[in-house]
Amino acid sequence: MGMQADFASPPDAASELELLLAYLPETVRRLIDPSLLDRLVEVVMDLGRPAQLRLPGDFSLLPHTVRTEDLEYVVQRVGAFRSDNRVGVEGTLHRISAIRNRYQDLVGVTIRIGRHLPGVGAPLRPWLQGEENLLILGPPGSGKTTLLRDLTRVASTELRRRVVVVDTSNEIGGDGNVPHPSIGTARRIQVPSRADQYRLLLEAVQNHTPEVVVIDEIGTKEEAATAASIAERGIQLIATAHGRTLRNLIKNAELNLLAGGVHTVSYGAATAALGGIVGARGAGRMSAQERVREPTFQSVVELVADAERTLRVYETAGAVDALLDGLDPPSPIFLTPTLGQTLDTIFSDPETIRRYGDSVDWYREMLNDRKADAEPPDPLHPEDPKPLPKDPGDPDQSPEA
Repeated sequence: MGMQADFASPPDAASELELLLAYLPETVRRLIDPSLLDRLVEVVMDLGRPAQLRLPGDFSLLPHTVRTEDLEYVVQRVGAFRSDNRVGVEGTLHRISAIRNRYQDLVGVTIRIGRHLPGVGAPLRPWLQGEENLLILGPPGSGKTTLLRDLTRVASTELRRRVVVVDTSNEIGGDGNVPHPSIGTARRIQVPSRADQYRLLLEAVQNHTPEVVVIDEIGTKEEAATAASIAERGIQLIATAHGRTLRNLIKNAELNLLAGGVHTVSYGAATAALGGIVGARGAGRMSAQERVREPTFQSVVELVADAERTLRVYETAGAVDALLDGLDPPSPIFLTPTLGQTLDTIFSDPETIRRYGDSVDWYREMLNDRKADAEPPDPLHPEDPKPLPKDPGDPDQSPEA
């Protein structure tokens, strides 16, 4: 039990942030307003320019011009940067990245604060339970990795699945040999070089018998093809990819295989007329784009840049087909962490159950579904609800044969 508690306990974010601040020179550290620490996203230090604090949707310039000795202070504590000019702070989720001039001299650093936000993945738990492959898209800094990290925890610790993380640059599990507690009981394979990622994806499947593989930053055609191969073996995939939206993804020739692939089909005039290929004719061409195969990922999650951390979830095949036909995709499902908390409340409050359990059909059915097993079933693929026991004094209840 003690070991399980260690995995389940959230890390101390305040102490991790203190560790990171120790990498900053005193000339910068003393100027940071403590009230900004909870919102701090990055500290940027560029030679000859004011140090900058980056906040969600904003920034603040500090009254200190970065000098060579400030950058040297950081380097002395970091040690050597990796070949990708990144290094992590061991035992945390923080990352320090270097900017160099053409002579490879250090001229700037970006110190990024990594956070574990327990619960941000909770709205997507039904998709995890249904063993659907999930692809997460969003602009840089929108929280893709934060969401991926918590989904890893939910799948490994709460759903008791065998999860392996292929960690491209130690963004998910943090730096060091021991993964950060935020990924729960998942195992982690570190990727020494980005070029090795597709090979290590196959190695994870062949050597470690995972039920779920978590991938950060699918970015090449080889990685997309490998992900498709893994999905065909019946292994659940949870991943992020380069791209802000599904519309961007299907225009990306390197990665659109993840959404089913896209090819162009040419038609004769008669065939186009019979098929109703109006968009192609309207553009003066007898051709149209079509999806090639079933998507690797059944659902795509777009991160909306708002305060509520809204998730926009599309059924991939239907949305891609609509976009290729020049139409708006079917309405997505919108999720927020507060929505998940609200649902948990209305299905656990005894007074709500008493008032609605016998009088509102849809509530009774969903309540039955939640009580059917120790773990809630997948609401996307509900099984036949098991009836609640009726009141013995109910005159409408007929005795069983």
